[in-house]
Amino acid sequence: MYKILGGDQKQYGPVSTDEVRAWIAEGRLNAASLAWTEGAPDWKPLASFPEFADALRAKAVLQPPPGAPLPPGMAEAYQVELLARPTRVQIGSCMSRSWTLLAQNFGLLFGTTAIVWAISFGCNLIPWIGGLAYWLLRGVLYGGMYLVFLKRIRREEVNISTLFSGFQIAFVQLFLAGVVSGLLSSIATACCLVIPGVYLLVAWIFSLPLVADKRLEFWSAMELSRKVVTRVFFQIFGLLVLTALPMLATLFFLGIKIAIAITPIIQKAVASGQPDPAMLKAAIENLVMSSVWVMILMNLVFVLNYPFIIGALMYAYEDLFGTGRAPSR
Repeated sequence: MYKILGGDQKQYGPVSTDEVRAWIAEGRLNAASLAWTEGAPDWKPLASFPEFADALRAKAVLQPPPGAPLPPGMAEAYQVELLARPTRVQIGSCMSRSWTLLAQNFGLLFGTTAIVWAISFGCNLIPWIGGLAYWLLRGVLYGGMYLVFLKRIRREEVNISTLFSGFQIAFVQLFLAGVVSGLLSSIATACCLVIPGVYLLVAWIFSLPLVADKRLEFWSAMELSRKVVTRVFFQIFGLLVLTALPMLATLFFLGIKIAIAITPIIQKAVASGQPDPAMLKAAIENLVMSSVWVMILMNLVFVLNYPFIIGALMYAYEDLFGTGRAPSR
C-alpha cells in the first residue's frame, strides 16, 4: 500500500498498486509525484519504484511530443489507448483548417504536391516500366509528403526536402504499406465490385502517415488505420468527397464530353456493318486531340485541389491519432 503526496500538497491513501497505476494512466500522477510505503525512511518519486516503471513509460509513450516516433515495443499500448478514445471527425473544421494552412503556406504545400504530380506524370510517360516504378515507390513518396503537411500543422520547421525523407526513415515499411494496401484494394475492387475496394481505400487512408509519423510496422499501421477509420467511415468518406469536389466535377465533365463525342463514332461504326479501321483510327485521334485542353484542365485542377485534400486529411489524422485537436496555422 502507498500514500501519495498530491499536487495540492495533501496526502492521499493508503492506495494499492493498481490504484496508483490507474492514477498514472489518468494523468493524475507522473514520474515526479512523491509516494511513501510503510517502512520507507522518506518520500520518493514514483520514478524510483520499479513496479510503476511500465505504467510511467506507457503514459509517456501515449502522450509523446507531436511527431515523435513510438519507441520499440510500445506500438501495442498505443493502439489500445487509441481504440479506447472517443472517436470523432468534424468535416467542416478539417476543411476550414486546411484552407487556412494552405493560404499561409501555399508555396511549400503547393510545391510539394506539384513535385509528386510531376514525378507521377513523368513516370507514366515511360511505357510499363515508368508506371510500375511509380506504383511501387508511391508509398515512400507519399509518406514524405504527409510529413511535410504534418510538420506545418504542428508548426515545426520544414522544407521541400522533407518530401523525400521517406527514403531514409522508413523506406521498407512505407514501400510495403503502399504496395500491399494498393494491391489488396485493387483485388477487392476487381473481385467484389466497387464497394469493398472503396471501403479498403478509405479504411487504409492513414496507413502511410502512421508508418512515416509513428514508425509503425506496415501491417500494424494498416490494421490500426482500418479499425479507427471504420468507426468514422462516413465522416472520412464525406471529407474526401467534399474536399475533392473540384476534381470530381472536372472528371465528370470530361466523361460527359468524351461520351458525347464518341457516341456518333460508335453509331456510325455499327450502322456501316463493316467499319473501316482507318476511319475509326482517324476519328479516335481527332477525339483525343480535341480533348487535350480538357486533360490539361483536369491536371491543373488536380494540382491546385490536391494540397487542400491532403491538408484536410492530415488534420483528421491529428484529431484521430494525435494527442488532441490539431490547431490551424
